[in-house]
Amino acid sequence: MTVYVDDAVHPWRGERWAHLLADTLDELHAFAALLGMPRRAFQDRTSGAHYDVTAAMRARAIALGAMPISRHHDRALVRAVIANARRQGRGEAP
Repeated sequence: MTVYVDDAVHPWRGERWAHLLADTLDELHAFAALLGMPRRAFQDRTSGAHYDVTAAMRARAIALGAMPISRHHDRALVRAVIANARRQGRGEAP
């Protein structure tokens, strides 16, 4: 299982947010469940490509084994992971 959490902590409504991503949607759902997140928490409801997580949940995700990545340095990896999840969300082969 490869799960990633980026360092794009954007402020929104007084909190800082990052993105939780995974190589497959099943991995993403399973890891999000470990964090106690409801399945409806996807930002991209069409594809389920990632979850938005608070900065505190980001730290917890890293403690649980998520790989920290940088949106600025690992752009190709972030795009590939999201594109793969979107293909799966539309029912296409990975």
